[in-house]
Order: sequence, then C-alpha cells, then structure tokens
Amino acid sequence: MQPLNSWFRKPEDGRCDPAPSRLKYRLQRWMLTPGIRFGLRFGVPFCLVFAAGSAYLADEARRDTLVGLYIDARAAIQERPEFMVKVMAVDGAGVSVARDIREVVPLDFPVSSFDLDLEQIRDVITGLDPVKTASVRIRPGGILQVDVEEREPALIWRSREGLALLDENGIHVAELGRRSLHPDLPLIAGKGAADHAAQALRLFAAAKPLGPRLRGLVRVGERRWDVVLDRKQRIMLPAEKPVRALERVLAVSEVQDLLERDVAAVDMRLAGRPTVRMTENSVENWWRIRQLNGGGQ
Repeated sequence: MQPLNSWFRKPEDGRCDPAPSRLKYRLQRWMLTPGIRFGLRFGVPFCLVFAAGSAYLADEARRDTLVGLYIDARAAIQERPEFMVKVMAVDGAGVSVARDIREVVPLDFPVSSFDLDLEQIRDVITGLDPVKTASVRIRPGGILQVDVEEREPALIWRSREGLALLDENGIHVAELGRRSLHPDLPLIAGKGAADHAAQALRLFAAAKPLGPRLRGLVRVGERRWDVVLDRKQRIMLPAEKPVRALERVLAVSEVQDLLERDVAAVDMRLAGRPTVRMTENSVENWWRIRQLNGGGQ
C-alpha cells in the first residue's frame, strides 16, 4: 500500500498536480454545506438590506413620513363604501331587550367594518341577563346583524330584593314589578332558592295534581323545600329525594283525602316516620270530644 504523501508528490515530468491542497479542499467542502450556502444566498443579502433600512429609518422625520403613508393607505382601503357599516339590525329580541342591546353597543354609524370587533360585541350582548345566546355578523349592504335568543322565564323568585324572573337553570332574566304580570309562572322563595331552580321545576311537575291549591315552594335553611298550599297548609320535604317524598304524600292524599282534612302540615323530613300536624281548631275539637266522651262514661 502506498503512503499517503505519495498522492501529493510532484510528478516526475514537471507538471503541476491538478488536485487541490488540503486547505483549499476543506474550504471548498465547507462552502458546499447547506447552512453556509443558505447564509450566502439569503443571509448576506438580508443583512445588507437590514443595515441599509436601519440607516434610512434612523432619521425620525423619515419614520414619521412612512407611518403617515401607511395610515393614509390603510384609511383609504378601510373607508371604502363597500366596507362601511351603516345600521344595526336586532332580530329575535323584544322591544326592551333590543333597546338594551343598542345601549350597551353604542356605535356611531357609519363605521368601517375593520374597526368592529364582532367577538367583543357578542360578549357584551350575551352579558345581558335576558340574552341566552347571540350571534353577530355583517350582512351585505352595510348592516350589522344581531340575532338574539332570549331566556324564557320559568320561575318567579321572591327574595329580599323583590321579585325576579328566572329561567329553567336559575339564571336571572329580569326584575319583576308585580306577581300579577306573570300569574302563570310558579313561585319560589327563600335564600338560595335560585340555585336549585331545576329541582323546583321537578317538584312543580310532581305537584300538578294539587292544581290551584299550590301556592309555591319555600327554600328552608338553604337545604330543603316546603310545599306551600292554600289554607296555610305545608308539606315539609326532606333534603334528599324530595320529589319521591312529595309523590308519597300525594298518593296518600288521593286515597285518604289527607290534604282535604284539617291538617296544618305533613312532615316528611324523616322518611321512616312521616308526621301529620293538625290545626289548632282541630286539636281543640278533638280534646273537647274526648272530654265529652270521657264524661259520659
């Protein structure tokens, strides 16, 4: 095997060896690497352009001129007639809710569509209590279209602050001046009653056989319900499984006319020991009858 330096010996005929030197060979290989080629092709021109641009923009007057040109060009595009919004249309909302929407979204028309943040407008509208969902879009013709789905009141909540309308999830819909404005809606009362609106609706559904005798539900101790009937009668329900307890009372009442008698309250708080409390008049009559029977013996 020939030694390595025999490859770099000068030929005997005096001609120059065409093979490059080691340094030149390594330099050529280094220049052929992808990173160096990319740097020479793109990096060096970019650095030159960046240096020239930085030198040009070092003057504050030049920067102000460029900013002014950009603002003017942007305004010329954004304020074109086809990009201008001239009016807002609200569909799906009542008169009062539509008025509230226009108050919380105070836009000075005409306004460029580029200046409108539709997501922010939608969030502001859905922040209103009566609004369940809302969608905001720009219609052809320069119309800001707002489609609203209002919350449907399902309950009336009586609290220390007054009367309020709640939806099926207990979310506040609106204040209510008088109970007579919504006589068809069931009434709940008590602290924390709004947090259990879904359970209250299930109780009202179970209490349908009571008909017009049902006055409402009262939340007691923020843990259980009392069913309030006419003639000052109450059905005291347990904290656990109140619907089942109410159904038991109604089943007994249907067979034995329990709620038609002179009963003040039916206590179902202890599932294993239901209790019936009579009114004062019925207790006095009972004692009077007992005394009479005892005197006659």
